[in-house]
Amino acid sequence: MNRFEYARASDVAEAVRARAADASARFIAGGTNLIDLMKENVARPTRLIDINHLPLRGIEDTDAGGVRIGALATNTAVAYDARIEARYPLLSSAILAGASPQLRNAATTGGNLLQRTRCYYFYDTGTPCNKREPGTGCPAIAGVNRIHAILGASENCIATHPSDMCVALAALAATVRVTGPSGEREIAFADFHRLPGDTPERDTNLGEDELITAIDLPPEGFASNYSYLKLRDRLSYAFALVSVAAALTFDGDTIREARLALGGVAHKPWRDTAAEAALAGKPANRATFETAAAALLADARGYSGNAFKIELARRAIVRALSQAAAGTPQVQTDKRVR
Repeated sequence: MNRFEYARASDVAEAVRARAADASARFIAGGTNLIDLMKENVARPTRLIDINHLPLRGIEDTDAGGVRIGALATNTAVAYDARIEARYPLLSSAILAGASPQLRNAATTGGNLLQRTRCYYFYDTGTPCNKREPGTGCPAIAGVNRIHAILGASENCIATHPSDMCVALAALAATVRVTGPSGEREIAFADFHRLPGDTPERDTNLGEDELITAIDLPPEGFASNYSYLKLRDRLSYAFALVSVAAALTFDGDTIREARLALGGVAHKPWRDTAAEAALAGKPANRATFETAAAALLADARGYSGNAFKIELARRAIVRALSQAAAGTPQVQTDKRVR
């Protein structure tokens, strides 16, 4: 780990000014990912700007009928907040599917959005990596790629985004509120994370000198018919091979609206509005769900070690939609697939 300076910000404006003044500085809150990156010399900030004392921990109702989650609200606080559990249980379930209680107690909402990939080569500074050092290559393409992307990858990077919470936020169509030297702005969640393309080193569309201040949830939380299904190599403390956030509303026995997002399969939480549209107006049965899964995975591409993910994802989509339709969501305290 390199040497660095430490500064504590007392308000949002001070934090933004401090970051804008030093291109190598980084904000730190829970530090559950950043400290790991620093220990491995993947991240080498010259200064850490402590934002833990900023007034960004609240969870409150909005005038629009939704809920605003402060960027410093811990994952535990969000998962067990009464409003989130009652109105956005998909989000609560996704958070509880990830990490461990100890990490959820420290990890923050804003930091969760900014997690970096768990690609083996990204963390190994002895190997090339376009995400870590642009232009050096992507050894995962021809190497060990069991956990890597099957959707949205490029010849420059096939890494995946690791967050569970973000998959639910994608399905819920949340909004990210940020502040920078130019003032405040909102970013639709679908536009927050990036695909690798020719710039795999850039994970998000957040400006280098911008700070996440809150996440806004819309009024519709799909509280009755939802499921978050996470498939992994072991039942606890493991990242998803494939995860699915599924949510439905009904007109009688017909699907009125569907939301469907995948984790563990792409450089960003993968939401396909065309696959969602294919579910609208259809009966909630296996044939409908299989059609939607086929549409969502039509462009999927496997590599030497992860081609199995395509079939795994297809089955997971059908299972999660079936759970959502029946109103029997996956239980995160008993992680066996129902």
